[in-house]
Amino acid sequence: MSAVVRAAQGGDEGAFQSVFRALQPWLLRYLYVLVGEDAEDVASETWLQVVRDLDAFRGDFDGFRGWVVTMSRNRALDHLRSRRRRPRGDIPVEYLTDLPGTEDTAGAALSSAGISTALGLVARLPRDQAEAVLLRVVMDLDADTAAQVLGKRPGAVRMAAHRGLKMLAKLLEQSAAGPAEPAAPPPRKPAQKSSREGVTRTKSPTLKDMR
Repeated sequence: MSAVVRAAQGGDEGAFQSVFRALQPWLLRYLYVLVGEDAEDVASETWLQVVRDLDAFRGDFDGFRGWVVTMSRNRALDHLRSRRRRPRGDIPVEYLTDLPGTEDTAGAALSSAGISTALGLVARLPRDQAEAVLLRVVMDLDADTAAQVLGKRPGAVRMAAHRGLKMLAKLLEQSAAGPAEPAAPPPRKPAQKSSREGVTRTKSPTLKDMR
């Protein structure tokens, strides 16, 4: 794909379409966790910037992916600041299908309950962990490239991804177990009243008591 990127830089429209088709689905999944239903709008803004700055890019396809993701993240953060909106927590299934888990821990976590279910819970993670998991697992970026996108050290990104995957596994276990059934209320004790003789008698329950 590195040759395809270079061809796109040379003005080959078909090559650019190939690059777009290779990255767009992954980009939408990443952006959906950040900006929700506005993911397609932010992705469109990202690609406009890619076209505008394409000649300035230098590097291979892995570097190109990191370059595009960095643009998309900056656009997403600008979008959130302008709208003052929080990322949404639910993700349409069609955005999440057929995603491989590239790390052993990620693959184990994702395969335990289905990829759609697992990534649907990613937005519930703390922001730094969610982004680290998305970049490392969904976008399949190496730690160095992901660190450049996030402006952090590679070790910090690895740690955030590790913690995010551990928390994700716990969320998956809770999701698989389902909501706990509420405990049955204790039986109602019949009301009591005292007779004139001082003997305690049980009062018969009425419909009002049973409601």
